[in-house]
Amino acid sequence: MKIGIATPVVTNVGGAALGWERDATIEDIGRVAEAADRLGYHHLTCSEHIGIPAAEAGRRGARYWDPLATLGYIAARTDRIRLATMTLVLGYHHPLEIVKRYGTLDHVSKGRVILGVGVGSLKEEFDLLGAPFDDRGARGDDAMRALRVALPTNEPAYEGEFYSFGGLTVDPCAVQSHMPMWVGGRTKRSLRRALTLADGWCPFGISVDTAAEWLSARDVPAGFEVVLPAERPLDPVGKPEATKETLEKMAAAGTTTLFAYFSHDSLEHYLEQIHALAQLHGLDRLNGAPS
Repeated sequence: MKIGIATPVVTNVGGAALGWERDATIEDIGRVAEAADRLGYHHLTCSEHIGIPAAEAGRRGARYWDPLATLGYIAARTDRIRLATMTLVLGYHHPLEIVKRYGTLDHVSKGRVILGVGVGSLKEEFDLLGAPFDDRGARGDDAMRALRVALPTNEPAYEGEFYSFGGLTVDPCAVQSHMPMWVGGRTKRSLRRALTLADGWCPFGISVDTAAEWLSARDVPAGFEVVLPAERPLDPVGKPEATKETLEKMAAAGTTTLFAYFSHDSLEHYLEQIHALAQLHGLDRLNGAPS
């Protein structure tokens, strides 16, 4: 089971109270990224929201750093850790915008981008951007088909229900011939979408038991990534046995990549936690990372 981390500072998902992260800097993010890269973690993340309505801030959180700028900075300070958008809202962008922006990031990072996408659920944000909301699911499916065609080529051509293009050049496009795509969401429909159109599923807001139940009812192909979040903050420094039990439960549920976040009260505490988890899970042995 691989382990990625929810990058600290860049979001406050769910409106969680910010402690040291409130005034943290890009240098702090860089230190976390360098440590995670050195320790053998699989990926870092950055989410996307353009503007959160005040009425939603308590439930969704108000802070969302832009993923392209954030992951571009992280790419320059790391060598191998993957850079995952978890998640990019498809309806906010034309597919070729995503190809150009994240194809460029794939060049900058030497082929380390994972495109985590979702169809979105915040109608006020769609309205703010003038994006259609009611058919966002069908539009998202069409966008994913268009992305799969367009990401690896400088001369993309696609004819779909909502998106059609051809006779143009997009340079750069992705370095990877098959950029991994993961689908986020919290419904069975998101799992169906992932199994049909993507390479992995990265749900949120559902329990590990629920995810395992849904997966057991599906024909999950070999190599499909099941990226599940830990159900509670991990504390490998203070509670190593409880952390080990969580890892075992996640693996038994079919998790191929754990999406980890931690109990922490300072940058130094956060760094201690990711070191402790790497040692506990043997990331250095699994990935050949220096200890």
